[in-house]
Amino acid sequence: MTRLVLASGSRWRRQLLDRLELPYAWAAPDIDETPHPHESPHALVHRLALGKATALAGDYPEHLIIGSDQVCLFDGEILGKPGDMATARANLRRFSGRHVHFLTGIALIDTAHARHWVDHERYDVVFRQLSDTQIERYVDKERPLDSAGSFRMEGLGITLFERLEGRDPNALIGLPLIRLCEMLREAGLDPLG
Repeated sequence: MTRLVLASGSRWRRQLLDRLELPYAWAAPDIDETPHPHESPHALVHRLALGKATALAGDYPEHLIIGSDQVCLFDGEILGKPGDMATARANLRRFSGRHVHFLTGIALIDTAHARHWVDHERYDVVFRQLSDTQIERYVDKERPLDSAGSFRMEGLGITLFERLEGRDPNALIGLPLIRLCEMLREAGLDPLG
């Protein structure tokens, strides 16, 4: 029986989880991701990661359910997915030559034992100076409309950076595997077991 469930419709998160070589099921949860008034970025990613996992708990009563969510932080503002090409281009113009922070929330619910873990990973990106032509070409080629920060680290996004800073580069793609492995071991599922 597959005990592990990924609460996400993201193919990128599935590709990351595939790396652990554990059997799992996945389902896309339907939750409202709107930030609450005055909600801190940390509280937001914790709430959304846990909310995604919790949304599937009724369907998976004897499972470990993984939830994850990410926000981009820039100049004190929480940025989500751009949604359209103009916003993606505008975001990348703002980021050019600047330091941008990402917070990725990670949650693991053990529905069999009514317990859970919630945490987050911070990962920072330093963008190189980008010309308008480079930004246009990148957005036209990659169309990163569903990615916090308006780029895809797992694609051509790497061409936009001067350097990356953080503990787990997987967090930037949307699933902090190092922290997830720690949580899985705490829940009794060792990926190397």
